[in-house]
Amino acid sequence: MALFSSGLCSRLSLTRLCGLRTNMITNGLYSPYVSCQSRLPLCRHYSSSKVRRGIGRYVASKFQTVNAKYEGFLKRRFPRFYQLYHTFTKGFKLLFQDAKDVQMIKVKMFSEGVQYKDLPYREMEKLRQFRRDLMKALPLVVISIPPFANYLVFVLMYFFPRQLLIPHFWTPKQQVEFRELYHSHRVLHHWPVLKGLESTSQQVKDGQLQSLLRDLCAKVQSGGNPKVSEILAVRSLFSGPPLGINRMSVDQMRCVSPLLFLTPRLPGVLIGRRLNSHSMELLLLDRALSRLGPHQLSDSELRQACYVRGLHSNSLGINQCREWLTQWLQLSSSLKESEVSLLLHCIVFLSYNSPTGASRH
Repeated sequence: MALFSSGLCSRLSLTRLCGLRTNMITNGLYSPYVSCQSRLPLCRHYSSSKVRRGIGRYVASKFQTVNAKYEGFLKRRFPRFYQLYHTFTKGFKLLFQDAKDVQMIKVKMFSEGVQYKDLPYREMEKLRQFRRDLMKALPLVVISIPPFANYLVFVLMYFFPRQLLIPHFWTPKQQVEFRELYHSHRVLHHWPVLKGLESTSQQVKDGQLQSLLRDLCAKVQSGGNPKVSEILAVRSLFSGPPLGINRMSVDQMRCVSPLLFLTPRLPGVLIGRRLNSHSMELLLLDRALSRLGPHQLSDSELRQACYVRGLHSNSLGINQCREWLTQWLQLSSSLKESEVSLLLHCIVFLSYNSPTGASRH
């Protein structure tokens, strides 16, 4: 009897299950379409792209953890090597970010038809500095092309950082030291520039202009700071002979080139072209900065702008730097493109008697 009852119950359960399945199929509750549709969100949720992203995030987090432990080990055991490693890592990140910014600026110029002279100041300065950094780093890249030459490159970079590396890869101490060294080389040419102007004044036929140029040089050499009006009074001499950008003597061009950190050890034709190119670039930078306003610059940007224009501002306060830069822009905004030679000589006129000028060395 018990066996009969259990068998009956099992048959009744099987009948109910089959009936339920039949009703679900006939009523459309269980169909291949519905089943497939119900499984689609699950397929989407576990798609291969999401799985790959999840694996990528996991690997990246593990890599960051291992890298942090490695940096901690270097910092404890090899502090000097850690400083070098940290400087290089940070430098590559900054260089990569600069490359991305330059690419975006180039795309903007191409897509919107923006000319270089119409760029905002910061974008123009970014292009100028990146171009210079690239030209300095190019020889090192060429040396590293042969197999196993990267080891030699690393040694050269360690022992000659100032000559081979761009500022991205300098330590904070090296940045201060190298900038002071470069500026000390620049101010060594202030006196030859002034003596060259005195000598060139003898070629000026206009007696009044000749007297104004000599008085200007004498005032600077005696420790005075000339006014903007006194400098602009001789502007006509710098648009044609004998002091125009394309009319200067080769000796005077060789004296002026180091003011822009350009080598004077080139033929006169090449020196003239480089001076013309860099002076026009500086004039366009001044115009862009005048549109922005020097008060919009951060402290570091303000000091960098003064440094590019001949003033080493580490020993000056921010207000002194801003006042000096405002005077520079006042003079620069009055010049025409044919008078850019005067802009180059203003590096001497306006910074000769500064706390870090040639008169203090």
